[in-house]
Amino acid sequence: MEFYIITLVKAALIAFVLLTAAAYLVWLERKVLAHIQLRLGPSRVGPHGLLQPLADAVKLLTKEDLIPRDAHKPFYLLAPLLAVSLSLISICVIPFGPEVEIFGYRTYLQLTDLSIGVLVVLAVSSLSVYGVALAGWASNSKYSLLGGLRSSAQMVSYELPLAITVAAPLLLANTLSFRELVDAQAGYYFGIIPRWNIFQFPMPQIFGFIIFLIAAFAETNRVPFDLPEAENELVAGFHTEYSSMKFAAFFTAEYINIMTICCVATLLFLGGWQPLFPAQYGSDFVPVLVNLGAAAVALYHGLNPARPKDRLTLPVVAAVFAGIALLFLVPFLKPILVPLFWFATKTGFLVFVFIWVRGTLPRFRYDQLMKFAWTFLFPVALLNLLATSFLVAVTSK
Repeated sequence: MEFYIITLVKAALIAFVLLTAAAYLVWLERKVLAHIQLRLGPSRVGPHGLLQPLADAVKLLTKEDLIPRDAHKPFYLLAPLLAVSLSLISICVIPFGPEVEIFGYRTYLQLTDLSIGVLVVLAVSSLSVYGVALAGWASNSKYSLLGGLRSSAQMVSYELPLAITVAAPLLLANTLSFRELVDAQAGYYFGIIPRWNIFQFPMPQIFGFIIFLIAAFAETNRVPFDLPEAENELVAGFHTEYSSMKFAAFFTAEYINIMTICCVATLLFLGGWQPLFPAQYGSDFVPVLVNLGAAAVALYHGLNPARPKDRLTLPVVAAVFAGIALLFLVPFLKPILVPLFWFATKTGFLVFVFIWVRGTLPRFRYDQLMKFAWTFLFPVALLNLLATSFLVAVTSK
């Protein structure tokens, strides 16, 4: 009975955190892009625009929901549901931390632990293109259809180098389990260099990591590979004919996919929840120092406000960060929160890279996109896998 209760609690918590994070990832992206372009970003709805995601949700819920007259209605309605459902499935096998004890009950910081978790994520990510392709076809619009076809061709092109780069870390760890992958990356070379797969002997996967990230941009339809929804060519691409919450479903699925692919990259290449340096050198106190530093910065700007309302809002933010810092010092919470901090920090950095690239690079032409995948990315990924397999075979004898 305890197992089912814990599982239900974890499922509800993961769903709440994931959907809330997806909503605020939109806010974060708008803020980061605004800073890149020397703008303010969301600032009107709530302090510092923090209620903007709620305002967007209300707007989308109350907008008129239109269905094109000639659309194939059953599949038109199925497409956004399929996109969101498939984006949520992958997160079920993602481990966020080690096995912990909560109220005397030992459990994983993960919804379900599968020995073939990597294959599950690859399979589900391959299926996710069906939501986009189905939306393009069922809308009965030439622009939407072109967006759906582009997405299918893009998925075929970039799924191959992505899967090949995933195979290299699996060879190093000799497992298909995410949890065992992270355990294989525990420890340090010379007592200080982490044994993450990007540094792993006998074949550091730095090139594999870069190839994986490039393919991940194409997998999630992000700039510079957002050809399925290129607005200067296809109006809005595959979701041109969607409105209200059906449009929001595609939007939500895209941001959940970004978080999922960043989690997978963290687990495969960056050691998951393993810290950057050993605990004896103070890695357990990094979360405390980071949060206290954030609290000090917020308090300073609250006492020296650039805007009148900062005098009220930023001290509250400082108090929140200080409270979080204290939580990391609580003995029974520390084994849970510290691994979560390292995992969230690495994943958050990769999400920031996704946003940073969007504000930096222009969109590729479609022929450039396909040529880049087949003539460069695929051969380099294959060479990386061959070199890794050869060195693993040689060193294992």
